Amino acid sequence: MAKIFAIANQKGGVGKTTTSVNLSAAFGYQGKKTLLIDCDPQGNSTSGLGIDKRNVKHSTYNILIEGVKASDCIIHTQFPNLDLIPSSIDLAAAELELVDISHREARLKTSISAIRGNYDYIFIDCPPSLGLITTNALCTCDTILVPIQCEYYALEGLSQLMSSVRRVKRQYNEILEIEGVLLTMYDGRLNLTQQVVNEVKKYFPRKVFATVIPRSVRLSEAPSFGKPIMYFDRMSKGSVAYLDLASEIIQNNS
Repeated sequence: MAKIFAIANQKGGVGKTTTSVNLSAAFGYQGKKTLLIDCDPQGNSTSGLGIDKRNVKHSTYNILIEGVKASDCIIHTQFPNLDLIPSSIDLAAAELELVDISHREARLKTSISAIRGNYDYIFIDCPPSLGLITTNALCTCDTILVPIQCEYYALEGLSQLMSSVRRVKRQYNEILEIEGVLLTMYDGRLNLTQQVVNEVKKYFPRKVFATVIPRSVRLSEAPSFGKPIMYFDRMSKGSVAYLDLASEIIQNNS
């Protein structure tokens, strides 16, 4: 039975999609049967795995709005042990359309429960907002991974995210926990970076991953080739970091 992670932070540009694509690929690389669910209307996780979102037949939109079975939406990617439920341009309208649907917060959970036994790990790439799509992801997952950029406003808005997590836990998903906080765009040469690390560790005691994701040109380049970093440049710092993070999570859950 898969453990399900939501990769969430309503602040944009913190590395949610980069982490969703590369961490799920790293689990597949290490032999774990993995599914990535793209719940972001921008669809960058979908294109980051080399899939043209304009040509997908069924997407997370069809699951959330039309009740299409998750199994009918799965795409087997070119990367070992990694499947994808893609996003599509229609997903931008889902926030409004979900308002009138009964049990709207559990649409994704109901669909994913039917395929959960087919995977070791499932990752959900959330949009940079705390609307109904993110609520669906938080209702579906067991645990949340929060990427935080090593920059001045790193903790901005996190109290809102934690408030949403507490609300969803109280109302819909009592097992919901924070898996960990991932420091992204890390540059150990900068004093600011160390200040942010210290702040984050105060805010999330004992929840910060030992692995950090470095600033990396190769990480930025990989999506334009439709490849996760370990298939684009296996020896790059970003590749090593995401493989290390996958190992850390596996060890923490063993």
